[in-house]
Amino acid sequence: MRLIVDLNRCQGYAQCAYLAPDVFTMHEEEALLYASQVGQEQHEPVMRAAAACPVQAILLDRLDERIPEKAGPRGG
Repeated sequence: MRLIVDLNRCQGYAQCAYLAPDVFTMHEEEALLYASQVGQEQHEPVMRAAAACPVQAILLDRLDERIPEKAGPRGG
């Protein structure tokens, strides 16, 4: 899962750091540090953190979780 935080929107409430401390950390009082790629084991905490963000600053790209479409018959 790829993750992006809109740092212009982030207000430093630190809910994400509380819910997914292996991915999000607060540096001093205002700066948020985060991993832009997270493994499968972190998906649930990251989704909870994104849902808990009061300003919805956390964006998730879960393209890697989609099941590829089965190829249909070729030709005619």
